[in-house]
Amino acid sequence: MSETPMNTLQYRFDGPEDAPALILGPSLGTTWHMWDRQVPELAQQWRIFRFDLPGHGGSPAYPAGSVSDLAERLLATLDALGVQRFGYAGCALGGAVGVELALRHPERVASLALIAASPRFGTADEFRQRGVIVRTNGLDPIARTSPDRWFSTGFAAAQPAITEWAVQMVRTTDPGCYIAACEALASFDVRPELGMVGVPTLVLVGSDDQVTGPAEARTLVAGIPDARLAVVPGASHLVPVEQPAAVTDLLVRHFSTAWQPAYEHSTGQTAVPGVSLRPVQAVSPQAAPIAEIAPAPMIAPAQVMGRPDPYEAGLKVRREVLGDAHVDRALAQADDFSGDFQELVTRYAWGEIWDRPGLDRRSRSCVTLTALVAGGHLDELAFHTRAALRNGLTPDEIKEVLLQAAVYCGVPAANSAFRVAQQVIREETTPSE
Repeated sequence: MSETPMNTLQYRFDGPEDAPALILGPSLGTTWHMWDRQVPELAQQWRIFRFDLPGHGGSPAYPAGSVSDLAERLLATLDALGVQRFGYAGCALGGAVGVELALRHPERVASLALIAASPRFGTADEFRQRGVIVRTNGLDPIARTSPDRWFSTGFAAAQPAITEWAVQMVRTTDPGCYIAACEALASFDVRPELGMVGVPTLVLVGSDDQVTGPAEARTLVAGIPDARLAVVPGASHLVPVEQPAAVTDLLVRHFSTAWQPAYEHSTGQTAVPGVSLRPVQAVSPQAAPIAEIAPAPMIAPAQVMGRPDPYEAGLKVRREVLGDAHVDRALAQADDFSGDFQELVTRYAWGEIWDRPGLDRRSRSCVTLTALVAGGHLDELAFHTRAALRNGLTPDEIKEVLLQAAVYCGVPAANSAFRVAQQVIREETTPSE
């Protein structure tokens, strides 16, 4: 065990020092202890490397706001230890890190297992909303509801000690790092790139997972060329904890039979994999895996000439700031009369102005709120108050902006603005039961 600098992660090794390295990546809100019941058996064949995400467990609380940042921190840790090539198994956010490594650093990854993972985790709105709740109320509301997301009802009732362990694990996470990890998941979307994952991949999911369930798992399998699906019956999202024996069996079988050869320096070529992953058979009775595969979708590259059209960048920023639901509603309501206006707003307001690097989004939200108060545009003030919360402003900071606006825009305008903002903040920051 070791504490590490801010650009790396806290880690732990188990197993023989001369064995191939196998990385186990944790999910959001957990620590490396989520893998405790897999380690004894896995460590018989592999040098097991576990790590804590930033601000989780013992890792220093230096937030990482993207999955690529998390992947680079993991590689920095491994580089310092001399670990160059490895198998990788990750759960949820840990699985996203695994996909990122396979896409950006394929020479490092010999084999991949994605557990309770997805090429896109829900919607950006969901994770940014969770960040708003944590920023306003702390982690306790998230911690109390974690067992409902992570475990099946029967397991949670039968295992109160594990349920309480899960709650305390989330409670002791650094809030800023948790919010940053939510932002990382909000912006993660590798659906167009799945066909470029070039290592044998096991996609493993609990049949009762309501967070990233079998549908998301099948999307991964359909997109990754050499992938197989294993569904563990009766398990929910944190399947390594709920069904440890079944998960261990599946991981042993996968990494024993599907380990892509390394780059051959003497010939200057990459060896063609000699063993592909076989459909899983005859594992422990708790898991009756289903093996499926489908071809990856063909995606034509965009052809862009001259100066890039800001529309797509604007649509991306508009969705990130205002939320998918709002943007989808606005675009769905557009017709022949208003469609051109929606295109103009997306291309120029969002693609040209909001996407400029000169101000961060928090600052742009402050400016926008003030301008809307001055103009008396209360409808837009409502959804830009939601946007300001998603952009990282706290309710207290929004209050200060409106007080400032009261001095320069007038008390009556600010009075109306306070009424609108108060209602939005109440809706956005009240944890759902």
